[in-house]
Amino acid sequence: MAEGSAIVMSLIQTGKIEAIVGVSCLSVLERAFPYMEAAAIPGVAIPLLQDDCIDTTVDLDWIWEYIHLTSEDRTRRLDLGALRDEVEFWFTSASLDLVMGNAEGETERIARDWLMRAGKRWRPFLTVAAYQALRQDAGAALPDDIKKIAVAIECFHKASLIHDDIEDNDATRYGEKTLHAEYGVPVALNVGDLLIGEGYRMIASSKESPEQKSQMLLVAAHGQRQLCRGQGEELYWARDPAPLSSLRVLDIFRQKTAPAFEVALRLGALYAGIEQHREVSDVLRAYSEALGIAYQIRDDLSDLGAGGESNDIAGLRPSLLLAVALEKAKGDTRELLESVWRRRPVATSQRIEALYTELKADDRARVLLETYKEEAIRSLRGVESPNLKGLLRRVIGKIFNDTEIKGWCKEFEQKNAVRRAEPAAAAAAVS
Repeated sequence: MAEGSAIVMSLIQTGKIEAIVGVSCLSVLERAFPYMEAAAIPGVAIPLLQDDCIDTTVDLDWIWEYIHLTSEDRTRRLDLGALRDEVEFWFTSASLDLVMGNAEGETERIARDWLMRAGKRWRPFLTVAAYQALRQDAGAALPDDIKKIAVAIECFHKASLIHDDIEDNDATRYGEKTLHAEYGVPVALNVGDLLIGEGYRMIASSKESPEQKSQMLLVAAHGQRQLCRGQGEELYWARDPAPLSSLRVLDIFRQKTAPAFEVALRLGALYAGIEQHREVSDVLRAYSEALGIAYQIRDDLSDLGAGGESNDIAGLRPSLLLAVALEKAKGDTRELLESVWRRRPVATSQRIEALYTELKADDRARVLLETYKEEAIRSLRGVESPNLKGLLRRVIGKIFNDTEIKGWCKEFEQKNAVRRAEPAAAAAAVS
């Protein structure tokens, strides 16, 4: 770490620098570049995320992504944004018809419409990403069958959302009516069941070896079982609601969210080959567990406020924020939070969220989010494939990254303002 381009130049002149990851405001990065170019030292620049060089922030995921680049990682130049866009295109009407065949009847039409509705598509994206990392011909076009596997993953996910919305009696999702609110519970249940069947059909109809297909079906079935067990824990809690510890809430997150990520990654690895999957299956399980918990914590945090997609308080669902707040609360505040846990709230959602801030429950949740993101990265230590290690490291940044560069360094902008003013002042003096 060095402050100022003069120190960077002196370090370069020692002849001991192999490469540079530069982190600073854009003005300093620009001034350092000519020295790097003159010494023929490769480097990348990562700008700070906000004005000023005091108490500023930087995207740590962005830094780690560059530090982990290696020549052995053939996926390092893979455009994950373009890959995600391609996966998103697979869920257009025409593309789904090519992959799944033409829809027959109203039930299939509703199911296809639900597949096409908004969503982040992280799970099918992870399937394709894992396959790209482990395949032997990383530069070749994606085979048609990987689309079937990716669509199967989304079928499982969208089915779980339909059933989850029914169980939680949620009225909206993606800013629209939930399926059961639009068509009624019987139709929604049937569509969800159809999507599960479609997922297994897509896997079984692909052209992999019989051993690959049997392994993929087994992995998918195991993941379905785990997800239902996790959802069951929450449903049984709802029958006799009582306060849960933060550890218990995290365990529900692990059971409910992690299996879908694990199935997505393992199916991509299995499509790349039985041997490739065998070498990384344990790592993918550990990575998925940490990723799933982090993802659910992020969802809890993003639900805060009027702009949140859903509201765990209004929906009376287990929440990490509520668990942490209760563990910190005392006296009347504790009684108030216990009333929320017991589904007999005596305060508004806005008041409860204000308590999250007062008790620093949101800060604790953000610390836990970073902890589980780091745990996902640590789980990759034993991965021998530089392709998979590099790509999964990048995936963490892709999923959780909300990078926004807010401006230039104030000091630099002030100097620019002075320079712009000088010619104008000189011209005024001449006239």
